[in-house]
Amino acid sequence: MDRLESMEVFVKAVDLGSFAAAAAALDLSGPMVGKHVRLLEERLGVRLINRTTRRQSLTDFGRAYYERCRIVLAEAEAADALAADQL
Repeated sequence: MDRLESMEVFVKAVDLGSFAAAAAALDLSGPMVGKHVRLLEERLGVRLINRTTRRQSLTDFGRAYYERCRIVLAEAEAADALAADQL
């Protein structure tokens, strides 16, 4: 899976407050959202989100990673916009 895509899914899940809401917004299944987050956690070797069947909350590291992901995604979008301006 693409790391930037997984970061985008993670950020959307945090922004919307649930995997189900992120899945609906991104036109993905709930399990696929969970898989993206789980793969990020495995790659990083740390939990990003504490989750139960009823709620989710960011870990301290998850909060810091979320902020960095937002910056990375904004920069990637700005880079794409720069290229689009050249057309």
